[in-house]
Amino acid sequence: MTYDVSFVSDKRKVITFVVPSERKHTNPTSCNKIIMSTVTSSLNTWQRKKLCSLFNHANLSLLFKASVHGYHTSTFNQKCNMQGPTVIVAYNKSGYVFGAFISKNYTQSGQQVVDDKAFLFSFNNKNMKEDPLRVVSGNPQFTFTDSGPNFGSLIFLYNNAATVYSNPGTYQFDPQKMHGNDLQLTECEVYRVEDCGGLMEKPWRSVQWNYERKAALLSTISGWKPSVSSVKQARILLVGPVGAGKSSFYNSINSVFKGYVSMQANTGTAGTSLTTQFRTYYIKPGSGVNQVPFTLCDSMGLEEGVNTGLDVDDFASILKGHIKDRYQFNSSMPIQPDSPHFNKSPGLKDKIHCVVYVIDICKVKLLSDKMIDKFGVFRRKTNQLGIPQLVLLTKVDEACPLVAEDLKNIYQSHYINRMMQEVSTQLGVSLSAVVPVKNYCQELEIDSQTDILLLNAVVQMLRAAEGFFDDLYNAEE
Repeated sequence: MTYDVSFVSDKRKVITFVVPSERKHTNPTSCNKIIMSTVTSSLNTWQRKKLCSLFNHANLSLLFKASVHGYHTSTFNQKCNMQGPTVIVAYNKSGYVFGAFISKNYTQSGQQVVDDKAFLFSFNNKNMKEDPLRVVSGNPQFTFTDSGPNFGSLIFLYNNAATVYSNPGTYQFDPQKMHGNDLQLTECEVYRVEDCGGLMEKPWRSVQWNYERKAALLSTISGWKPSVSSVKQARILLVGPVGAGKSSFYNSINSVFKGYVSMQANTGTAGTSLTTQFRTYYIKPGSGVNQVPFTLCDSMGLEEGVNTGLDVDDFASILKGHIKDRYQFNSSMPIQPDSPHFNKSPGLKDKIHCVVYVIDICKVKLLSDKMIDKFGVFRRKTNQLGIPQLVLLTKVDEACPLVAEDLKNIYQSHYINRMMQEVSTQLGVSLSAVVPVKNYCQELEIDSQTDILLLNAVVQMLRAAEGFFDDLYNAEE
């Protein structure tokens, strides 16, 4: 790992990290894996920008969240040891966000580690326009003790509680400016700091970002027809872990056609799947489109535990067209043939013509072995039925600050490219079957660039479905 420290102003330094993409966690056990269904960042948009301003093009991957994992040093060790550069982010009721960055690994050696790249930082909700406070030391050391991660002047998770010990010494700072003398925490998180790698010289996928391209995509979609006369609309099934953005994707596609941000499907943050029913969503034509030749089917989220999340037998029944709209999933028992929501004689129009696995790109590196195995089971079942499969990567703006600044950087971002290749390898799909998008989550109005990415994804789904129908035609011959 190398470091490049450069001044970007007379007030602060920026550190660029070069992290080899092939780096593996030293401890590969499941204790270092995040349970994706329950852990989300507490940083809002401007707070994330403030924090990232201390680093140059850095991506932040959440490793530890005290409100979920507990304010315990033992759990901190399990989640954060041997993870490379990390940043502790603490929150208090006074509106301060403060913490500490280290460029070296946390360990339980009990010995002090010298790190000349380490620093403390702080900013607060009352001074949004000010640069973050950044405090360095002439003797930068940290250690991990039974009391918590110790930076001499600050000890986080002090005595396994939601508190911080503060005594300016190794790092000299004004306690009022650092944390407002409020040492009770409302949250404490740890992020791995990853280099985004900057931008490629040229985009590796060609995308036109003008209004004409959006109109052309809408025209292509509106004019598409299945090659099988008995089918009027392609049925596309969305499958993925809890919180990946399946329902948000439907809402986003619906928004494109409506011309304004729509929130019809239930979305949000929860420990378990918010989607408990099988839903078939029909999109009304709009934005100059005469017809919408596809439906999006939403399913219960995938979860790691036994008898939780979407069951593989229910998944197979969906693929074969047996499950009707609004069937209430029961994780402990798949649908039975005597259920009123069981379609005993499904036609081709009732079956799934394309399966889309929806994954949060920020969580690609954190996919547990159990979740990857579950994807493998679902993929094998889909392959047996000859149904084409795609992977939809969501939240690209959260994964790379360069993409957050300008969505047109998506196919020039080294980091996005790296994550697409990684998920391609993990799930065993070709890179051409991996499509990144940004959903509408907090916006109030639609955006042309976001629409183009979303519509590009729909076109790929329709092309995949067309391949399914072509295979049926060839089989009949």
